[in-house]
Amino acid sequence: MDNDSLKTMSWRERLYTIIFFTNTPAGKRFDTWLLVIIFASLIVVMFDSIASFNERHGQLLTALEWGFTAVFAIEYVLRIYTHPEPRKYIFSFYGAVDLLSVLPAFIALLLPDAQYLLVVRVVRMLRIFRVLKLTPYLSQANFLLVALQGSRQKIIVFLLSVTTLIIVYGTLMYVIEGPSNGFTSIPISIYWAVVTLTTVGFGDIVPHTPLGKALATMVMITGYSIIAVPTGIFTAELANAMRQDSLRHNCPTCDKLTHEPNAAFCSRCGSQLFEPKQQDTTD
Repeated sequence: MDNDSLKTMSWRERLYTIIFFTNTPAGKRFDTWLLVIIFASLIVVMFDSIASFNERHGQLLTALEWGFTAVFAIEYVLRIYTHPEPRKYIFSFYGAVDLLSVLPAFIALLLPDAQYLLVVRVVRMLRIFRVLKLTPYLSQANFLLVALQGSRQKIIVFLLSVTTLIIVYGTLMYVIEGPSNGFTSIPISIYWAVVTLTTVGFGDIVPHTPLGKALATMVMITGYSIIAVPTGIFTAELANAMRQDSLRHNCPTCDKLTHEPNAAFCSRCGSQLFEPKQQDTTD
């Protein structure tokens, strides 16, 4: 679509095309400037969290933030007004993100720290995929979603098993060490078990008795053993999802069954997978 086509539209249709599409020079410029403003607003939020900088330039940061908020609020209203199906936009992913990028500024009037939730605007940077024509590559993320769905039950069972282990280890450590060594309750002991099992090891609570140290060693070894389990489950499901998407056709030479999507030649022997269609030469 070119600028001449835009001139034949009503102003509302023209505005809708510019705001929601990047296949026109005006639409691409709009999204580019929008990304620049989003990035600038994120910088302001980050600097606002620095106490020394905020003390010196607090008023400027506040003015800039409300300026950005006004721009995003106007943009959000225009998106609703120009969209043929406003409700569809409001409840879409980008519609929710656009709203969340405005709300924290107003919530901050009641809860001052809520303004830092404005970092949700970073999600709006996903629009860069549209500007740079990278949207087709996002379809590859479907493999990850399929793998997550396929491994969901296995991971839930795994997490329940780990939770059981954590409760058992935490309770045992509470019985062994007791309040005198910092394990003042079972929940505190469970917290220690989580930190130790995940190999984080903050060191704020440590066992002192030989039996407690032996149990801690067992927890650490268990932690290293189970870290690879969810990764293996997800990797297997991801490979399965990609295999299902592959082309299934017996190679006439080596009988290889699966091939890359849209493949014309066998990846094993190089033979042509399909016979070329013969043109009909009859009159």
